[in-house]
Amino acid sequence: MPRRPRLTGAATAALALGLVAAAPAAGPEPPVTDARIVARFDPAAGQTAENIALEPDGSADLTFAYARTVAHVSLDGTTTTRATLPVVAHPATPRLRRAVVTGIARAHDGTLYVNYATGTSATGIWRLSPGGGPPVRIARLPADGFPNGLALDERRGVLYAADSVRGTVWRVPGSGGPAVAWARRTELEPSHAGGFGANGVKVHRGAVWVSNSDRGTLLRLPVRDDGSAGPPETRATGLDGVDDFCFAGTGRTVLAALDGGQVVLVGRDGSRAAVLGEADGLSGPTSVAVRGRTVYVPSAAYRTRRAPNLVLARLRYPSGRL
Repeated sequence: MPRRPRLTGAATAALALGLVAAAPAAGPEPPVTDARIVARFDPAAGQTAENIALEPDGSADLTFAYARTVAHVSLDGTTTTRATLPVVAHPATPRLRRAVVTGIARAHDGTLYVNYATGTSATGIWRLSPGGGPPVRIARLPADGFPNGLALDERRGVLYAADSVRGTVWRVPGSGGPAVAWARRTELEPSHAGGFGANGVKVHRGAVWVSNSDRGTLLRLPVRDDGSAGPPETRATGLDGVDDFCFAGTGRTVLAALDGGQVVLVGRDGSRAAVLGEADGLSGPTSVAVRGRTVYVPSAAYRTRRAPNLVLARLRYPSGRL
């Protein structure tokens, strides 16, 4: 999640994939060992590693918020720009006053969807076709909002975008169309003026899960049979500065990025334990993704203003056991 005045960018990435052995938080082994930075970004070219989607071969698609780009990082270290969002002449994005690309989601056919926050009529959800071509906006979102995390529910054919300013989760047809305020609750709002509320969002086992950065909470909103939102359930608290997150397996164990410099493992009972930190190379982590036993953690360095990067880790146990 972008933060205001202290932000910096990043430039080219050089990738040399590495692995980190990780143990469950409750075991005798350290939660994470042998951490390695596998991609480094130059904070001078606007490539802040904000959000991530994984390709079937294990490569990654990253949004670089302040470069307004979506980049593809292959397994051999090649980094290419997949798309650049259009220039906005006078961006007025709430909190930041500049245009940023935030959340990203990938469909099984390779289509990518990204949030673009500009403070203008360009704000919304944009689609990148797997065959290439320029990004196309498929849904307009309020210019005075801040679309942040993005999740795709292919079974229902809808996208969910978390609005950090308006305390809203927007729902949009995957094929494009008008945005509907699917959930608008106090629990999703910032806790103070100028803050960030709803941030990360994921669809998991019949519910939409949302993190709230200001309140340090992880919420579960059931999806009713008619597709509407059920009342939010608070599943974890005390997650100060939580940004985006992902599920570590088929259960309800979560890996959450805290912008203060940690990734924590959140148990189904709400308990939490740090599994990665600054000593492992994190520099303001923004999101987490898991493929099998491999964990990906982009850091945008919004607070530190140095060493944005990508860290990989390996779960000790298969994800289905968590």
